[in-house]
Amino acid sequence: MKDYKSVFKELENNLMSLKWWTESWTIYNRGVYMQVAKENWFNDNQGGIHFETYVEKNELAEKLVPIHMHVEDEFPKQDEFVRLFTERARPQIEKWKGYKVYGTGYLICQRKLPLDPKSLSSRLIEEYSRLRDLEPLIDKTIEDILS
Repeated sequence: MKDYKSVFKELENNLMSLKWWTESWTIYNRGVYMQVAKENWFNDNQGGIHFETYVEKNELAEKLVPIHMHVEDEFPKQDEFVRLFTERARPQIEKWKGYKVYGTGYLICQRKLPLDPKSLSSRLIEEYSRLRDLEPLIDKTIEDILS
């Protein structure tokens, strides 16, 4: 079986070398589980707004890797944010191939990618970069909800 920890380490290094990456972005990498967030997204304990992917037992069995946007319960006014952000972002996300918009609980959207160790890091870079396009809308919604 492929060592996915090395894939995730490569992913982390490649993310931090992208043009859009700044010091305001953070990565939580637990080997085969990764969250990417901005400092102002209340994700200090991995329970705020973040983009997330992982390879665990179910993913190995399904041969699919999810990438999500989550708004978990450490974000103040979670329900209000999920409702408003989903309403605002749905038209953009629905144009992205393979994405499903949920907007319920803590899950905003998700896409699943084939579990191909050779291309996984580059595919996830592409998806994290796509999700990063939501940054201005996330920041605006945070401002609108918390002001």
